[in-house]
Amino acid sequence: MALFGKKQKTEETKPVATTPVAKQAVSTTNVGGNFAHILKNPRITEKASMHQSVGVYTFDVDPRATKQDIAAAVRQTYKVTPHKIRVVSIPSKTTRSMRTGRAGVKSGGKKAYVYLKSGETITVS
Repeated sequence: MALFGKKQKTEETKPVATTPVAKQAVSTTNVGGNFAHILKNPRITEKASMHQSVGVYTFDVDPRATKQDIAAAVRQTYKVTPHKIRVVSIPSKTTRSMRTGRAGVKSGGKKAYVYLKSGETITVS
């Protein structure tokens, strides 16, 4: 009596023929055409304010957002078409509590520089 004997095949299974399907890039952040969660808030800093005069606007965005998602969110929210988008990852940083002395972590994130054509503006509040 063998414990690990070979089993004999009783039926032969035919491999299922699959047709090649074109792979589409599916965004995980866009659900049903709603882009409200992609643009978190505009970054209002001294540097970002200087760039606004040139037509470059800075936003904090969802870390999983792609350039295409950001462009669609800007188009839907502000009714302008971005010329170019640059995305920068913000690294997480360790901090220290002044009161307790314990170390903590400030989470990073992602920011996007949205370049508009000359003449187009966004009202950031």
